[in-house]
Amino acid sequence: MIINKMGIREQNEAAVLKTIIDNELVSRAEVSNLTNLNKASVSQITKKLIETDFVREVGIGDSTSIGGRKPIQLQFNHLSSLAVTFDIGYNYVRGMLSYINGEMIASANHSNELITKENVLATIDAMMKKFWSQMPKTPHGLVGICLAIHGIVHNRTIAFTPYYDLENFDLITPLSQKYNTDVYIENEANLTALGEYCFSSDSVNLLSVSVHSGIGVGIVVNGQLQTGTHGMAGEVGHSTLFPHGNLCPCGNRGCLEQYASNKVLFDTYGQYTKTNVVNSDIFAEAYHAGEKAAIELARQNVEFLSIGLNNVITFSDPEEVYINSSVYRKIPSLLIALQQKLTSQFTKNAKIKNSPLGDQAPLFGGTVLVAKHFLNINDLRFTSIDLSKAIH
Repeated sequence: MIINKMGIREQNEAAVLKTIIDNELVSRAEVSNLTNLNKASVSQITKKLIETDFVREVGIGDSTSIGGRKPIQLQFNHLSSLAVTFDIGYNYVRGMLSYINGEMIASANHSNELITKENVLATIDAMMKKFWSQMPKTPHGLVGICLAIHGIVHNRTIAFTPYYDLENFDLITPLSQKYNTDVYIENEANLTALGEYCFSSDSVNLLSVSVHSGIGVGIVVNGQLQTGTHGMAGEVGHSTLFPHGNLCPCGNRGCLEQYASNKVLFDTYGQYTKTNVVNSDIFAEAYHAGEKAAIELARQNVEFLSIGLNNVITFSDPEEVYINSSVYRKIPSLLIALQQKLTSQFTKNAKIKNSPLGDQAPLFGGTVLVAKHFLNINDLRFTSIDLSKAIH
């Protein structure tokens, strides 16, 4: 079931709206110059965008050097519509309700339970119930739900999930029917890259490396997300680190994520120390306390991850590389060590950064995906919101 929400459909409307979003405050004459559309067309399109609550007039600008009437300033109305996004991990679900530009309204978190096809919809429904009670009244209402999947997504289908059983499980139909809105699914690392591109970066070519239960890379080239022919672009976690090494759920042996993922790091530390529950807080505390096992495992993680990073940077030549790992955020010295491992002619100048969006990067990326579809804008950036108020 595909819901046809009344978003932007006409290409010139999308071009005008994108120009208004990109420039935050802009006059009709400036929009005409920037889009190469004549003033009459811009006036007509702007009138429609105002009537449909996508744009608002917000004040008077400065007149030109030759005088004349001061122009009315136009601004994107981010309060016109809402998006809900979920990051579905193997043992957690995070959710966010936001305005269409990513300004957070509410968040929710369900953790410490294995996520399966038996409980995933009930978990989402419980979080949606909370969000529904907190939704402000807006002209267009809820225009999309986006689900971040830790696995391969292709043609709106979950094609492969190594760490939970959601492979080929239909999440779209029941959610779109129940909540009467479009539902999108995408790989978590891809959404993380979209989030970084839209909210964190000025670069047009970047990588976002997600290190969680597995390791995935989102790739943005010239402002466009690269997903590959079958949705498998960026699956660096399934590149071979050790031939004939540890068996991976993908069917290969010696995959990078069998040695360098957070899940493997926590499981290995737990085995060494006979600790039942390990997370990034526990591991970082042990590392900072100088615990030998934590320090050695962190050193080893940097070593292994740098090999995969070296390979993917060599293939793609990005301007920036964002590392999205709770461990590297809580132990910033590991990022420095990782950068120092990149010594080749092809990787030594790569800019390696911790993700400023943190755990919420795929949620912000999901909002971008909803907005791209609803607003019909393929290359979308929001720069006017204060993310520090939303990220914790």
